[in-house]
Amino acid sequence: MSPQLLFWVPALLRLLMLLAIAGLAWWMGGAVAGLSAAVLLLLGQLVLQLSYLQQLSAWLDDFDSTRLPDGWGAWTGVFSRLYRLRRDEERSQAELSEWLARFRQAMHLLPDGVAIMDDVLFLEWCNPAAERHLGLTLERDKGMRVTNLVRHPDFIDYIVLGRYEQPLTLSLRERKLIVQIIPFENRRQILVTHDATESARIEEMRRDFIANASHELRTPLTVIVGFLEIASTTPDLDVASRQAHLKLMTEQGHRMQRLIEDMLTLSRLESVDYPMRPEPVPVKALIEDVLEEAKALSGGRHSVTASIDGPDVVGSAEELRSAFANLASNAVRYTPPGGTVHLSWKDTPQGPQFAVSDSGIGIDQLHIARLTERFYRVDKSRSRETQGTGLGLAIVKHVLLRHRAQLTIDSVAGKGSCFTVTFPKR
Repeated sequence: MSPQLLFWVPALLRLLMLLAIAGLAWWMGGAVAGLSAAVLLLLGQLVLQLSYLQQLSAWLDDFDSTRLPDGWGAWTGVFSRLYRLRRDEERSQAELSEWLARFRQAMHLLPDGVAIMDDVLFLEWCNPAAERHLGLTLERDKGMRVTNLVRHPDFIDYIVLGRYEQPLTLSLRERKLIVQIIPFENRRQILVTHDATESARIEEMRRDFIANASHELRTPLTVIVGFLEIASTTPDLDVASRQAHLKLMTEQGHRMQRLIEDMLTLSRLESVDYPMRPEPVPVKALIEDVLEEAKALSGGRHSVTASIDGPDVVGSAEELRSAFANLASNAVRYTPPGGTVHLSWKDTPQGPQFAVSDSGIGIDQLHIARLTERFYRVDKSRSRETQGTGLGLAIVKHVLLRHRAQLTIDSVAGKGSCFTVTFPKR
């Protein structure tokens, strides 16, 4: 049945009932009684309808009220429909609030910055990443023009030119940002920021690695090729010179071999296809071997000692030996004759610790953060003297990552250094 019939059929039935009551009063009491009954019934209906209108008006004024008025007649259907509409609206509002909460949570967790602006670039909303990237504070800066908040000439030019098809690379707040504006709706724009600092640093490290590896390999090859050319053009070279050339070529060949072996080791440690096979590691015997190697490298020019009082660990004995040996050999190489080098292994509340301390040349604080980068040199001329490959600490770093250990470097230029490896507790 159509809504119109649902309304008019009950209304006509009620009207017929009122007329029947008035007619009955007319028949029993005469015309005056019938008219009086009709007027009273009509007035009662009018008061009743006005009462329902007043209740509806009061409910509309207090829409949040949980109590809907009860109705009679046609009002029953009206109030029922209003109740259903309100219930549907509450359900829609709950779903909208849930989706809005999810959206805000997602925007808060997003690593990229997102800022919503109106058509004249006034800030309406931004997520925490955008606050970090652009130096904004939503509570303070909401409603302000973005160009007044980000005062960078390149950003201003990007806004003025309006060429938003290509992103803008921006150096801001000691970070490298990729910024792009995306038109959104008719009167909205989205400002998206991506922090490319780490990517740029990795790319720079990759370029440096290729350049340094090429340089390190070219130097011994140049020496070897040079002496080979001398030998081929001077067949009657005296024996002493020939022996000296062969010695230098052998040294440079060994240097190149060590470099390639270290590069292969580093590549193997970084590979996901090279899993570690944990095994019990007898640390006391391992450190004693490292101590003997350090003494042999020192050749009696240093006081090289060790104290061993710690537990065994689980890991790769070969990898740990390589890491410990690199730290010990670095200490010997960068400690002047007459200095001291001490190896220690002990148990601490933080976990087992291996430490190498020396009284060597030390390291300036400026360089400590980059020491574990491939081919990073504090002093290139001294590195050539010590015959290092520049990959030792990078190998140490990756070995420790595979063992969930942490490397701490404490050093003072001119006074010595202490490299501490802390393993996790059992």
